[in-house]
Amino acid sequence: MSQPAADSEKLSFVTKLAYGSGDLGTAITAGLRAFFLLFFFTDVARLNPATAATILLIGRVWDAVNDPIIGWLSDRTVTKWGRRRPWLIAGALPFGIFFFLLWVVPPFGDTGKFFYYVIVSILLDTAYTIINVPYTALTPELTRDYDERTSLNSYRFAFSVGGALLSLVLHPIIVSSAPDLRTGYLISGLIWAIVSTVPCFIVFFFTRERPESMAPPTEEAIPLWDQIRIAFANGPYRFVIGLYLSSWLALQLVSTVLIYYLTYYMGIPEQIPLTLLAIQGSSFLFLFVWNAASHRLDKRIVYIIGASIWLVMQIALYFVRPDQPYLIIPIGILAGAGVAVAYLIPWAMMPDVIELDELKTHRRREGVFYGFMVLLQKAGIALGIFIVGRALAASGYIVPTDAVPVPVQPDSALQTIRLFVGPIPALILLGSLALAYFYPITRDRHARILRILAKRKSRQPAPLPIIT
Repeated sequence: MSQPAADSEKLSFVTKLAYGSGDLGTAITAGLRAFFLLFFFTDVARLNPATAATILLIGRVWDAVNDPIIGWLSDRTVTKWGRRRPWLIAGALPFGIFFFLLWVVPPFGDTGKFFYYVIVSILLDTAYTIINVPYTALTPELTRDYDERTSLNSYRFAFSVGGALLSLVLHPIIVSSAPDLRTGYLISGLIWAIVSTVPCFIVFFFTRERPESMAPPTEEAIPLWDQIRIAFANGPYRFVIGLYLSSWLALQLVSTVLIYYLTYYMGIPEQIPLTLLAIQGSSFLFLFVWNAASHRLDKRIVYIIGASIWLVMQIALYFVRPDQPYLIIPIGILAGAGVAVAYLIPWAMMPDVIELDELKTHRRREGVFYGFMVLLQKAGIALGIFIVGRALAASGYIVPTDAVPVPVQPDSALQTIRLFVGPIPALILLGSLALAYFYPITRDRHARILRILAKRKSRQPAPLPIIT
């Protein structure tokens, strides 16, 4: 296990690579669910869009309960392997099994399918939480260095975007090579279920938490709801979660409706893999661009630049006509450049918020803060899919049948699809720009926070100024 000296805040390449790989499995599963699950429910399992949206919403309501609880439990976990990493081992196999079962079309009627997918979704989301909340809370456990954390998150999201890119491009190819859609989704689900469990073991064996973060907690346990109250009393945290929720809601709206947009409005379903490659490939490359920019600029400025590019591209999609398919790929590339900041910057802001909380409360509660971040990520996914599903149902969307596998959709459904791929996510992104502009923790302020914490830790007598 390659690690720098125990007292160093710099991380080895092996540590960064191993940590980054941990987001591969959750990114693959989240990406496939974001882009294809509603389409799978409506066009493969043949459920009404409103029913499909309700299934996904129920699963995320359960997440409102289990995410903060797992975060709190991981804060209180004490093992010789650390607080966070054992959770990844515990959740790995259930996560893979339930992800595979999500893509099975059971031999039931609509009511039976409804309850089947609700149960599987709840179990899958529980396993996802057991993995993802402790994993994301590892960032401040590995280093306190401002730039190292941004670098660590760039590795993480390189794997995240890379994994999503690989699965989103290969999934349609796997499905189309099968004799029918149901078989194709089943085979693809099995492949990605297996791939998604492996990174949990890599993170466990090739990273190590900082010694002080592995020690048993010395303070009296604070009740969970009091910790939640304290977390939301943190002003910068409210900015970060608002920015993150806005970003992910916009991303999810586009992800959910893009398949419908290319299939029914543009009439180019064969271009789905190439379009996803353009978006995710550009996001992957621009992670490194924005990471380099964050070494010179405040994180909020980097977000504003990237999200502004993204916003313009979403508006452009609304005005593309079906006889202009050549515009889709260039727009996708530019949009992907902006999407990268949504992956990178909010997560890079989180450790700074946690240290401000430590300065004020003398306690570290990474699990609670990260638990709500993961909750909001999944809330954005669920809310986006639910809104699109209900809107499609209300617009008169025609569910395919065996006799008519690709029906001609009414103008009302096509207009709804265009609104959700363009103006609506653009409006949400506009709100996120305002939140980023007023985010209060700059690079200089974070350096001051760390200096005060270092003096407190060394027990040197030093004034503790109020950070405003």
